[in-house]
Amino acid sequence: MKAFAKGSAGAGVENNESLTDALQQTLDEARMVLPGIQALFGFQLIAVFNEAFSQQLSELEQRLHLVAIVFVTLAIALVMTPAAYHRQVDPQRATTTFLALASRFVSAAMLPLAAGLALDVHLVARIITGSELTGGAIGGAVFAALIGLWFGFPQWHARQRRRGAR
Repeated sequence: MKAFAKGSAGAGVENNESLTDALQQTLDEARMVLPGIQALFGFQLIAVFNEAFSQQLSELEQRLHLVAIVFVTLAIALVMTPAAYHRQVDPQRATTTFLALASRFVSAAMLPLAAGLALDVHLVARIITGSELTGGAIGGAVFAALIGLWFGFPQWHARQRRRGAR
């Protein structure tokens, strides 16, 4: 497994990363993402108990908020699964199989998180602008930006790297 480290001149220098270090980095990434997702989840829950929720959102929009909550809950489950799996299945070892599994789960969590964020941004934008079209456009733009940054950009960069390695 390879990673980039800063050399003395500040340029990216490849070095071999141990399996244990790579696994630790993956779990640390999950730990960094989780508090933000949980905070978002808390705000989503609080919104439901706010008087404005039922006054300013139609029944359909309230259901969209529920869908957003479900997406964020799914993201939380996906981010937490690698740690739960590791504790129960093989707590004493770091394996390449587990590293691949953990990486896939953390990456997979980004899709429902993007969907949940975009739906809630759509609802907030609709309330602020008073326009369903504007709210939908802003929510759609947020979704596209998140998918582009979280999936498109890394895949593009990986392809660039592979082309450069040839």
